[in-house]
Amino acid sequence: MVQSFKPPLKSAATREQVNAMRNKALLMYTSAVVVFVVGVSYAAVPLYRMFCAATGFAGTPKVGTGKFEAERLVPVEGAHRIKIHFNADRSEQLPWTFTPRQKHVSVLPGETSLAFYTAKNKSDKDIIGIATYNVTPDRIAPYFSKVECFCFEEQKLLAGEEVDMPLLFFIDKDVLDDPSCQNVQDVVLSYTFFRARRNAQGHLEPDADDDTVQNSLGFGAYQNLPKNQIKQISNPNIETTNDSKATQSLV
Repeated sequence: MVQSFKPPLKSAATREQVNAMRNKALLMYTSAVVVFVVGVSYAAVPLYRMFCAATGFAGTPKVGTGKFEAERLVPVEGAHRIKIHFNADRSEQLPWTFTPRQKHVSVLPGETSLAFYTAKNKSDKDIIGIATYNVTPDRIAPYFSKVECFCFEEQKLLAGEEVDMPLLFFIDKDVLDDPSCQNVQDVVLSYTFFRARRNAQGHLEPDADDDTVQNSLGFGAYQNLPKNQIKQISNPNIETTNDSKATQSLV
């Protein structure tokens, strides 16, 4: 009598192989999630800065946007000039002097302008600094575009070294179409230099407490601007006098 053939059951070894493959796939998936989360944490600060630079959020001047086409970088003749005041400040922990080479310039919308700041390391050691910046009034920030600047970048000065730091910027002509900016005649560009340190992710950041750094990114000091002009920025109806004296930068 012929017996029917029955296929053998899966062995225990085969089941172990299946489980091993599943465990391997789960491990790879988990590892991918961990790598993604770590990558996001490393990129959070640069991405936030890119967002602020692209949108003008929180009074951050635009940097590296698509508004740099040659036809847009043409002064709008007949428009009123806007006076840009340059402010310089530094952390008490940073033994540098830091001052603007010019106190102010007047520009037309669409006109590029070159300005300089000077920094000097007064210590006998090499020091890395990093600068934060902001512009007021904040409603002008979406139109204040920097082509080249030294902010948020490593600035290493050797002991006793003095350097000039260039700033190339323009105010986009679209500002003329914004009703909230029609009465803006004065703008303050503020820089604050800090000693730099590395955070847990390896990024350079200001060596200061969060409140101090946030203040430098906000609507902070106006050391180079006459007090009556500060009031005029807040209230364009206030008239200024000719005998105002600018206060000095903290150095």
